[in-house]
Amino acid sequence: MIKDHLLEIKNTLPDHVTLVAVSKTKPDEDLMEAYAAGQRIFGENKVQEMVGKWERLPKDIKWHMIGHLQRNKVKYMAEFVDLIHGVDSFRLLAEINKKAAQNKRTIDCLLQIHIAEEDTKFGLDKEELKAILISEEYHQLKNINVVGLMGMATFTDDETQVRREFKQLKSIFDTIKSENPQITILSMGMSGDYQMAIEEGSTMVRIGSSIFGKRNY
Repeated sequence: MIKDHLLEIKNTLPDHVTLVAVSKTKPDEDLMEAYAAGQRIFGENKVQEMVGKWERLPKDIKWHMIGHLQRNKVKYMAEFVDLIHGVDSFRLLAEINKKAAQNKRTIDCLLQIHIAEEDTKFGLDKEELKAILISEEYHQLKNINVVGLMGMATFTDDETQVRREFKQLKSIFDTIKSENPQITILSMGMSGDYQMAIEEGSTMVRIGSSIFGKRNY
């Protein structure tokens, strides 16, 4: 079943869109079924769970940290994480840089932008984003690469609102990209809204329940 769902989604994605299979709470067997079908990028939102899976599963898997990240957890995954989606402060970026340097690595990051009308979502606003990217402190960080932006739309059935929030993020992305050519990834869209996100310019979608089924909490 997982294989069928995965291939069905992959067949609908344009070539320029990367699929992150969101495997949080799912057992190793489910990930291995997706792996056997060719999936290599998996997203987790809890560091400990991701570390355990990294230790047990094939080493050519690329692990994306997609959840809210606390600074004191960075050290556990700095050795292997491929991309960190939800970087929502300069202090977190600096900590990732520090731990990456200790592991003799450079870690790719996405800066999370707050676009939802919900207070529960994390992220930077447009001015905070610009302030980071032009700051002297940011340019001294040699062990991180900010390669794109990420955002989460409001959890609502109002498609007009969701589309408006995606358009807002795409507009910020276009502005920032024109001044920072290394910024190429726009991560927006999940199981319920990824097709709309792609229409609005997403280059990376985070899909869990449509591949693996409902989560087990």
